[in-house]
Amino acid sequence: MTARRPVSRRLARWIDARIGAANFSRTALRKVFPDHWSFLFGEIPLYSFVVLVLTGVFLTFFFEPSLAETVYTGSYWPLRGVEMSRAYHSVLELSFDVRAGLVMRQIHHWAAVVFAASIVVHLVRVFFTGAFRRPRELNWMVGVTLLILAIVNGFTGYSLVDDQLSGTGLRIAYGVVLSIPAAGTWMASLLFGGEFPGPDILQRLYVLHVLVVPVAIGSLVAVHLFMVVRHKHSHFPGPGRFEDNVVGEIAWPTYAAKAGGLFFITAGVLAALGGLAQINPIWIYGPFRPADVSAASQPDWYMAWLDGALRIFPPWELRAFGYEIPNPFYPGVLLPGITFGLLYLWPLLEARLTGDRDEHHLLDRPHDRPLRTAFGVATLVFYAVLTVAAATDVLSTTFGFSINAAFWLLRVTVIVLPLAAGYFTYRLARDMKARENRSLSPGGGSAH
Repeated sequence: MTARRPVSRRLARWIDARIGAANFSRTALRKVFPDHWSFLFGEIPLYSFVVLVLTGVFLTFFFEPSLAETVYTGSYWPLRGVEMSRAYHSVLELSFDVRAGLVMRQIHHWAAVVFAASIVVHLVRVFFTGAFRRPRELNWMVGVTLLILAIVNGFTGYSLVDDQLSGTGLRIAYGVVLSIPAAGTWMASLLFGGEFPGPDILQRLYVLHVLVVPVAIGSLVAVHLFMVVRHKHSHFPGPGRFEDNVVGEIAWPTYAAKAGGLFFITAGVLAALGGLAQINPIWIYGPFRPADVSAASQPDWYMAWLDGALRIFPPWELRAFGYEIPNPFYPGVLLPGITFGLLYLWPLLEARLTGDRDEHHLLDRPHDRPLRTAFGVATLVFYAVLTVAAATDVLSTTFGFSINAAFWLLRVTVIVLPLAAGYFTYRLARDMKARENRSLSPGGGSAH
């Protein structure tokens, strides 16, 4: 008499007979992942996003997205008796009166910072190694879209608390939207619900922050992972590595153990930062008052380059076709449009300029493509200078020179330094490539 199979096994076989999950699972578990450490950069955004979702769910139980006025009577005595919005009041209560509220707030904020930073690092790795080439052009565009969504969700998140710092950022954003020719007034009214600060801005930001953007991010992450599986992984050149194979570790159990360990390391580091490193202390800034703008107001790093561009852009304006194009339009709308437009189009532009439309699964090393590497370094330096420009007031007071001197110094630096960095990088990469070619040519190796 044969033993009767357990109910769980029979149920699993019944389900598998109808959806075919077993074959898919076996294929997925046998997938090979390259073992180079730089590929792990692509996993940190995913793990940071998981932490963001988990902590965000906790925060939604206590946050109230309302501009209705109330008087604070909570535990933080310096603000007792101060009139403030319900949004700011609820975040103060969350920080001082809810058990683990402050640490969850700070973990959430640190996770948002790391989420955006790790996407940038991953895109940089993909760019300098040429991993965006055919057939991965669409996946590169998905990654660029994820970066935009990370920036948008970060901005909407820290704008919700209605403190003096976030209110100043919203005021700047309102001015940038208004500067858009023809459509700016309509768009600002749609987003803010009227003149700044607008009665509906927090509710609309809240819907964007907790629903629309996270769902879009989750959907694009799924698309991104699907295309990684569909196209297989790229890998660096080396012995036994070709365009039609992948050398590395199988998904189960080797790579799964490594990935699981990285998840817990990421979550642990974010938890440690949330508990030990203060970030966004809104009780110091105070509630937002439209008439007040405090000095030394800087946004999180992923918005700092835009703030810096707005600060140092020359006071130029243009009138054309009956429309005034105000000064904030150029650094606040045109520059981001060019930035992300070039990022989206780069795989197509490089393929057209080089004539290389073949499929590539072997990666470049940065010095293999001196021109691409030089352009990438120059671009990173350009945006690094703009990020520094977001602290012109701090630089002025710290080093004792006038704010106008800081503006002009950075206006010159933002042009000269990227060009110098790009030129130096191009020469260095070209020399490295030439030296490598000489060592690989017949009779070019050194004697031992």
